[in-house]
Amino acid sequence: MAQCVVIVQFDLPKRTEEQAIKGGVGTAPIYRNLATRGLIRKDYLNGEAGTGGVYLWESREAAEAWFTEAKMTELTERFGARPRLTWYDTHVTVDNLKGETRVNQSPLISAAE
Repeated sequence: MAQCVVIVQFDLPKRTEEQAIKGGVGTAPIYRNLATRGLIRKDYLNGEAGTGGVYLWESREAAEAWFTEAKMTELTERFGARPRLTWYDTHVTVDNLKGETRVNQSPLISAAE
């Protein structure tokens, strides 16, 4: 089964590093508690194109269960701008930390081969 990457972008000005760290650390507990709901990883984004996050989910179903219309309304109220979501299925992963390539989460090739 493919994992799912969701890129969330807000059209907001780039924050200072201090602001970005404070915001990320402040909301990190919300996302740490989503492991049981299928969230593998979240990276916070802060750049010239806006702010947001990159989410890696176990499946599209898990991502869709999180990004409901109610969640979109909550995020819009919190940030003062409606987020744009871009959805991707990811079938192949190169993991340099584990030294392997995975297809649909199953190891295919290790770095030693």
